[in-house]
Amino acid sequence: MDNQKNLLLAVVFSIAVLFGFDFFFGPNKTVQQENIVNNSESLKNDKSSSIDTEAPSIKAPPSLSVKQNNNYNEKRINFKANRIEGSINLFGATIDEIILSDYFETIKKEKKIKLLQKENSNSPYFLRMGWASTDKKLMLPNKDSLWESKTKTNNNDPLEIEWKSKQGLKINRKISFDENFMITVEDIVLNQTGNNVELTNYSYIRRKNHRPENKFFILHEGPLGVFNDTLKEFSYEDFEEQSIVESSTNGWVGYTDHYWQVAIFPDTEEPFKAEVRNIKNSVNSIQIDFINDNLKTVEPGETLIVKSYVFAGAKEVPLIDNYIKTLKVNKLDLSVDFGWFYFLTKPLFYALNYLSVLFTNFGVGIIILTIFIRIILFPLANKSFKSMNSMRILTPEIQRIRERYKDDRNKMNQEMFALYREKKINPAAGCLPILIQIPIFFALYKVLFVSIEMRHAPFFGWIKDLSAPDPTSLFNLFGLVPWDPPLFLTIGIWPLLMGLTMYLQQKINPPPPDPIQAKVFMMLPFIFTFLLATFPSGMVVYWTVNNILSIGQQYILLKKQKKNIA
Repeated sequence: MDNQKNLLLAVVFSIAVLFGFDFFFGPNKTVQQENIVNNSESLKNDKSSSIDTEAPSIKAPPSLSVKQNNNYNEKRINFKANRIEGSINLFGATIDEIILSDYFETIKKEKKIKLLQKENSNSPYFLRMGWASTDKKLMLPNKDSLWESKTKTNNNDPLEIEWKSKQGLKINRKISFDENFMITVEDIVLNQTGNNVELTNYSYIRRKNHRPENKFFILHEGPLGVFNDTLKEFSYEDFEEQSIVESSTNGWVGYTDHYWQVAIFPDTEEPFKAEVRNIKNSVNSIQIDFINDNLKTVEPGETLIVKSYVFAGAKEVPLIDNYIKTLKVNKLDLSVDFGWFYFLTKPLFYALNYLSVLFTNFGVGIIILTIFIRIILFPLANKSFKSMNSMRILTPEIQRIRERYKDDRNKMNQEMFALYREKKINPAAGCLPILIQIPIFFALYKVLFVSIEMRHAPFFGWIKDLSAPDPTSLFNLFGLVPWDPPLFLTIGIWPLLMGLTMYLQQKINPPPPDPIQAKVFMMLPFIFTFLLATFPSGMVVYWTVNNILSIGQQYILLKKQKKNIA
């Protein structure tokens, strides 16, 4: 196998790994063929339940108000915590409005991110907690039940609401917000019915009229969860025909967007059953729920206290890791799509985060981390470059052998291997170091995709948001011509620099003797320039810097080798 073929295979493999690894080797998506019965059905034989078919201490006192809406049943209590604000509909005790106080839709910071949306909006996204029983005659709150607010305007306590039945069952619910994005829901159930009652609690998320774009297929958006210590990610096609059911203890289930997450889970010691399913007669609408798998008997006059949790906010890795420690919730950090190379990706994230804070610029952090990685991989890269450069020096002799024995392939191979032995060169020596480096650079590439820290982070000059494509374009002379080109013609300065450095890198490499290979290599810089023009500019900065470092290292090594030969 000659070095050109090895190099071509390495490039093809690199592209395959870069864009297809997670697609083919992503998390386990085994679907259990089970169904959950409705909460009005008996739970004696199967304690699972398909939820109502229709869903911390506060740092500052919540701001409360109540308002009516004639469009549908609505009576609201507003809240404002440290990093989230919004309102709860007392009909159904529905949490259907959560706004992230310190995140905005654009860099202009005019409109805050609205995570959960009201049920009467164009894209409803809300959650509810409720109760189920084996007793079909027992009255329990549902989506239409009106809860009563017990919270006063200037009270430092959590939000408190209450529901009572005519049968004598009373539920007092405390909703607490911590300083970030965790919501704790504590239900205190008092049984005054005069009879034993069997109860279990549930939570569910509903999202309607929405389907994730999944613009980058190496990043999962949609329903997911951790069950029995394993992350499972679900596409809408997975539960199109039949719902997905998972059983676990100390896990969670939820819905992830690129940067935001809503996850629900019970106390970590409680076993639960989760379901992901389509909502019938509603396009691109799903329900994600869990039900506590332990039925609890409450005797007359006794109370039952149950906690459940909601994470609703930004996927900030250090914060999520802290929740794993304090709440003991298993692998909540996997809501951040670190991918197959998790063992590399997460440490690289922390390194990048540290450098970005240290240098007060995320783009500078990318550059410094790329330099550090190149230093660490210097011996491997040197071995690879040395092999390629040796082949480059031998290219004239190899070409002569090819021409002389073009009609006798066996003789040509014999002569070429004899030349390799004489010069003590292994043509395949450059491949293994390249393959070893690929997972590391892919992991860094993945980090840049998933890091919310890069969102709306400025760099220098015209780059105001590293998570957005380079806004300049060659086709309007980088803003000199008053014309906005279409998206596919928006090829900015950084993508052009990336393409140029990729071209220069190819010129230093040994030229492929095969004309077809040469044409493929010649096209790659142009293909990647157009491809990466639509990618976040932070990714293009990383790629460009990496190319420049590779060019420098290879140039110095080639010059040294030529000097030694001379």
